[in-house]
Amino acid sequence: MGDWKARTIVSVAILVLGLTSPSTAQEADRWTSSWGASPVFPVGQDVGGSTIRQYVRLSMGGSHVRVRFSNETGKTPLVIGAATLAKPGNAAGSVDAASIRPLTFGGIETVTVPPGAPMLSDPVDVPVDALSTLAISMFVPRATGPSVVHPDGVQTAFLVQGDKTGEAGLDGAKTLLTRFYLSGVEVANDNTPPAAIVTFGDSITDGYHSTTDANRRWPDRLAERLAQRGAGKAVGVVNAGISGNRVLHDRPEDIFGPSALSRLDRDALSQSGAKWLVVMEGINDIGHSSQAGLTEQEVTAEEIIAGHKQIIARAKAKGLKVYGATLTPFEGTVFPGYFTPEGEAKRKAVNEWIRTGGAYDAVLDFDAVVRDPSNPSRMKAEYDEGDHLHPNDAGYKAMADSVDLALFD
Repeated sequence: MGDWKARTIVSVAILVLGLTSPSTAQEADRWTSSWGASPVFPVGQDVGGSTIRQYVRLSMGGSHVRVRFSNETGKTPLVIGAATLAKPGNAAGSVDAASIRPLTFGGIETVTVPPGAPMLSDPVDVPVDALSTLAISMFVPRATGPSVVHPDGVQTAFLVQGDKTGEAGLDGAKTLLTRFYLSGVEVANDNTPPAAIVTFGDSITDGYHSTTDANRRWPDRLAERLAQRGAGKAVGVVNAGISGNRVLHDRPEDIFGPSALSRLDRDALSQSGAKWLVVMEGINDIGHSSQAGLTEQEVTAEEIIAGHKQIIARAKAKGLKVYGATLTPFEGTVFPGYFTPEGEAKRKAVNEWIRTGGAYDAVLDFDAVVRDPSNPSRMKAEYDEGDHLHPNDAGYKAMADSVDLALFD
């Protein structure tokens, strides 16, 4: 009788907290990836004993939410001692205390994520709107060694000692612009079929040097345009960009990998509800291979194109439509040795194939959008972040605004 009473109290407590049983939301089987960040190799700091609070802006709304943590590139087990989601508060690093909801994993609050594995939380029954922000807090009680991160978050994360997952504020927290162990947020909606776009690329997709905490990456702007179409055409947008990423090479000692070919299944094809893949990769295969110490990894335009063909074939085998984005100009870039006339010839050859090769279902001609008409090998000054390789906020917006939304009907 005592055990029955205890189980009843636990069940009531869960309902009061707003959690649905896992089967309730999963019966709908209508999950769509609404936000994402791709992990690189474990190159982050040890975060053992800390609470990490991270903020994400959803691209698509729904009535249920679940969170994906990743130890897929990790070398040691990740222990999640506690985790919560909440709405943001008014102060930096804070949340609305009344909105805090615990995350569970198979009904328990503490879980160990093995190396090489992701971990999906149980569904939380909480309505969220498109373009709304969630705060996700996780307590890591044990030493992690080098942590699994997405290095170029362009979003402030907050780290503080101890388990603060249930607290509204994080007094004394350290701030970083890195994502830790957090790789996705999915939503389910009983009235909207799953539909997600995965934008698969390098730093230009990742949003390098866009305004911090402002959601100015080109996939963010694309999500805003899609959200304006209304709930009947709701689409999730997942940013699977990694700064420095290449099609063909990994570089485990750097923050640039894994390569596009090795991470395609994990970061793109496995996304819930994925229907479209936008590929913008190759400029780093060209630029990095001409830099000091990397010449042994020099590749031809034909090899880059062959890598694209592999991505297309694998994505189409999963039923996705695949769109190719042209590589944007990089002459004059400040990175030593990155631009060469030979590299520019490769860029032009890859772009010609993307435009005319017929392998992609459609082309997003970002090169034509941001290049200087008087010198097509260079970026327009008004779109140049300053390093002559990456767009600024205006350039990212121009790229997204050039996309034909009918491609995602």
